[in-house]
Amino acid sequence: MKSAYELAMERLRKKDAEEGRVDAPLTDEQRAAIAEVRAAAAAKTAEAEILYRSKVAETFDPAALEELAANHRRDLAHIKDDEERAVAKIRGA
Repeated sequence: MKSAYELAMERLRKKDAEEGRVDAPLTDEQRAAIAEVRAAAAAKTAEAEILYRSKVAETFDPAALEELAANHRRDLAHIKDDEERAVAKIRGA
């Protein structure tokens, strides 16, 4: 007897096959490239976090702190978007 999860996954695979989507397993080169992209994104995120915290430590104006936080969120979103775009390109999607 199959679980609800297994039944749902079968339906999704069938739907993907009908739409012409085929998930090919990743090659070792693709896995290595994706790992490299993710490591670079993690390094950029860590760098952005360090810079943000150092600027916050020097700033006492609430308006300036809010601007710093908004810029930091935008920077993190940009890094994440770049990472996702690069991974999708590697996967061939």
